[in-house]
Amino acid sequence: MFRRVFVANRGEVAVRVVNTCRRMGITPVVAVTDADAGAQWLKDVEVAPIGGPRAYLDADAIIDAARASRCSALHPGWGFLSENATFAARCEASRIRFVGPSPDSIRRMGDKAVAKATMKALGLPLIPGSDGPLADAAEGLRVAAVVGYPVLLKARSGGGGRGMRRVDGPEGLAGAFAEATAEATSAFGDGALYLEKLIERGRHVEFQVLGDRHGNVVHLGERECSVQRRHQKLLEESPSPALSAADRATMGAQVVEACRRAGYYGAGTVEMLRDIDGALYFMEMNTRLQVEHPVTEAVSGLDLVELMLRIAANEVVRPEYRAHGHAIECRINAEDDQFRPVPGQVTRLRLPSGEGIRVDTWLREGDRIPPQYDSMIAKVIAHGPDRATAIARLQAALGSLVVEGVPTSTAIHLRVLSEPVFQSGAYDTAWLPALLSSPR
Repeated sequence: MFRRVFVANRGEVAVRVVNTCRRMGITPVVAVTDADAGAQWLKDVEVAPIGGPRAYLDADAIIDAARASRCSALHPGWGFLSENATFAARCEASRIRFVGPSPDSIRRMGDKAVAKATMKALGLPLIPGSDGPLADAAEGLRVAAVVGYPVLLKARSGGGGRGMRRVDGPEGLAGAFAEATAEATSAFGDGALYLEKLIERGRHVEFQVLGDRHGNVVHLGERECSVQRRHQKLLEESPSPALSAADRATMGAQVVEACRRAGYYGAGTVEMLRDIDGALYFMEMNTRLQVEHPVTEAVSGLDLVELMLRIAANEVVRPEYRAHGHAIECRINAEDDQFRPVPGQVTRLRLPSGEGIRVDTWLREGDRIPPQYDSMIAKVIAHGPDRATAIARLQAALGSLVVEGVPTSTAIHLRVLSEPVFQSGAYDTAWLPALLSSPR
């Protein structure tokens, strides 16, 4: 096992990786930019300054800092360089073990058109659409005419809803194509788009997979991520209220076999869309740890970061998945009631606790939330023997959460948890936008 691990990320995920490293007897070293240097939690760990606010994207600065810190492995967390195949290859070339999949897997799954073609060849069902990137809007019109409107234009290198546009008819495709291309080029440096049939009232279900370097692949159940606003997840739960045991067994086996045949190792998430008739279609694969991984940890009793480190250390990893109860996670963001980020200083902080409650955060009272980064400041996770208990525990936990100095998204989570549609488990990806547009 590694003696020293470089944590090439910030905030909550950096704390998450640090905690597991310490429990395993590994010394963590955390990359820190000037914007984050004042965070109180960093006083308790060994840090490596890497430069200005954008330095988390600076591969040279990060690799130099990891080498100077005498670290033999690097955990990328999520975001930033976590799904950058070139960065992963450079780490390996510098004799720093990248705690994640191979650069080839990241490259193939990072290009969504290539990922779709790969998974189709490996037997997973795909949403009808273009076979690859569209040459131009005219090709988009031809494909849309075949699959039928409404359709969705999606960036090949996209994520978080950027470079994505709904099109309800041929008259709107050219304009949407131009907008999505421009947005994707600005966000990812790649304006290529592909087209899919838009599955309305679908459910976003993702399978957590784990593969070691010896050809063993397992799945650790699924997560429901359909509570979304503008393709951004707000709340996740496991297991999905929409899947039966038979669905879980059938699709889980298909996902595992596809990843095994692809030679995948490390943690990854195979994201699916379930249509109104119950059919599941492959959407994309995220080749990293997910923000919502704690709900999987709660129901499985496993530590995904530990398993990632053991896989990177070339150990045989074949955990058995047995679900225990139900878990729900809320992402707490420093945002106003219009979902606009509001950076600032937290003048008072009281975190919830109690049976079945977990809080993942970097925040301490007096900390300043910097404006340069994502607005997520904490995650509150509730676990219980059943879904109703998990909901009740989460409601109580959010009711006791105190954050003063900045507004937070706590109120919208409490509203979601109290809604009969959510409590019944019958929601879909269209439900939250409809709820937010309706009078209270």
